[in-house]
Order: sequence, then C-alpha cells, then structure tokens
Amino acid sequence: MQKRIQRILALLLVPMLFTSCTVQQQVNSKKKVRIGVSVYDGYDTFISELTSTFRESAAVQQGSVQIEMSDATRSQELQDKAVRQMLDNGCDVICVNLVDRTAPGKIIDMAKKKDVPIIFFNRELVEEDLERWSKLYYVGADARESGVIQGRLAAAYLRAHPEADRNQDGTIQYVVLEGEAGHQDAILRTEYATATLRDSGISLEKLGYALANWNRLQAQTQVQQLLTSYGSQIELILANNDDMALGAIDAYRESSVAAPPIFGIDGTKPGLTAVREGGLTGTVRNDSEGQAKAMLSLALSLSTGEKCAYPLTEGRYIRLPYEPITAASLSSMTERSGAVSR
Repeated sequence: MQKRIQRILALLLVPMLFTSCTVQQQVNSKKKVRIGVSVYDGYDTFISELTSTFRESAAVQQGSVQIEMSDATRSQELQDKAVRQMLDNGCDVICVNLVDRTAPGKIIDMAKKKDVPIIFFNRELVEEDLERWSKLYYVGADARESGVIQGRLAAAYLRAHPEADRNQDGTIQYVVLEGEAGHQDAILRTEYATATLRDSGISLEKLGYALANWNRLQAQTQVQQLLTSYGSQIELILANNDDMALGAIDAYRESSVAAPPIFGIDGTKPGLTAVREGGLTGTVRNDSEGQAKAMLSLALSLSTGEKCAYPLTEGRYIRLPYEPITAASLSSMTERSGAVSR
C-alpha cells in the first residue's frame, strides 16, 4: 500500500516539475538584456546617426532589449562616471565611444571587476589596452582605408579636372581640416590621404591645416581664417569628416572666392546631400548602419550566448569596409533603386 502511494505521488510530481521547468524557461526567454551606451558627443552627426540606428534595431527585438544611453559631452571624467552608473544599474554589456582613446583604464578596470563585457566603438583604443582583458571588443572601421579612398577620389578628380590647378604650376596647394590633435583616426586619415595622392602622381604643397574637432562651425571659422591668409591659392581641401567639410563649404558660401574641390569622410546624410548638390566633391561612406547592427548583434551574443551575425577578427574586432561616394555613384545608386522599385 505504501509503495502504491509513493508511485501515485511520483506521478503527480512529474507534471508539476515539467510545469515549473517550462515557466522558468519562459521567464528566462523574456528576460531583458540591458545594454549601456556611452558616446563622446551626442551632437556628432555620425555618432547621432549610428546610435539612432542602434535604438531602432534594438526596438525590433520586441521589448527584450533595454537601452541606457549617456552623452559624455566630450568629458572623459563624465564618461567614467556614467559607465560606473551603468554597471551599478546592472547592464549586461556596455558599448563605449571613448572621449579619450588613450584613457580607457578606469572603464576597463570597473568592467573587469563586475565581469561585464565592453564593446568599444568608432574611436579605436590602443591595441595594448584592448588586450588587457578577454572581454573587450571593438566595432568600427580601419581609418587607414578611409584615407586611402579619400586620396584616390581626390586624385581621380584632379586628373580629370586640370583646371583645379588654378595657377597652373603643376602642384596642388592644399589645406587639411583635422579632427583632433593626437586622435588616431585624424592622423591616419590625413597621412594616408596625402600619401595616396602623391603615390598617384599628384604633386602637393601643404599651405596649412586647422584643428576643428570634427565640428562644422569650428571648421567654418578656421576656413574663413585660411581664406584671409591664402584666398584663391587654396586648390584642394581634405577634411577628416563630413561635418568639417560642410563647414568649409559654409565658409566659401560667405566668401567671394570660388570653392576648390572639397572632400570629406563619413557619408553622413547631410554629407550625401552636399555631394548630390555639388558643394562636396566627394566623401567616403563610413557604414554607421552596419556598425550599429554589428554592435547590437555582438552585445546580444555576449549576453545570451547566441551566435554573432558578424565575424570577429582575432576574436575581438569587427571592422566594416568604407565606400567611395561621388555625385555619379549616388546617381547610379538612385537609378538602381528606382529600377528595383519598378
């Protein structure tokens, strides 16, 4: 009799255990992944477009992803504090667009202590810092590639338009609008753009350069000063990003001097509009949409164990390619898009 009672109790417990397991699975499947995102400057056009896509992509996850955003307003101290708060709030992964790429130490130490992975993006930190811990990652692009493409675009234009050499001395007098002093992307973009131009057979003479901190208004002010010094002697402007290139265009619109060819980098929406309208001679598209989606895919992979949709190089890097953009290539894209829609 006692054995019979035990068998009955055992049979009753089976569905209870099964139900308990199923509920727990449902709870786990509905658990939100909390992702912190800290940007160096929310007013940066490229970063704004990237984070907007990141939010939109996260929204598609049907409420399973919660985003905590923070704008460091170009202060590393504020960014460190924001990341500490995100860690205290229980973020599963934190994505960081560093204010100072040479000062990630506090963020790395805090994350390591809490065992929370960090995905650095857009502003690449020093390789030695990224190798300090196995749960540090980087999503972005290779700044050298953008410089090479910008140099090729400029060289192709100058070969096709000999009138760009205004004084016909066989040498192109140019100026550079640089992002930040000591910033890796600014250094590499400038170095590889000018080297590519020279390798393409273009003789160059640097008239000057200006630090404009990736900012359109600062670039406008700097180019106005360069115009005062050099006027129509400037035959080419290379800008480290589209915002500064647009600032140069603004300066020329307020001047009596005809604008020389101007090239940017990033392929932001305002930049692409300027290329279509002819003010910006060309730009190099930095895939903000792709980087945002790669960052989200990696964050979810680190949080849930799901496979990341983007391959990692050396187990920690996701780099997306750049794309050359001119008015002709944009026109071709529009025609292809129209053909598909028809």
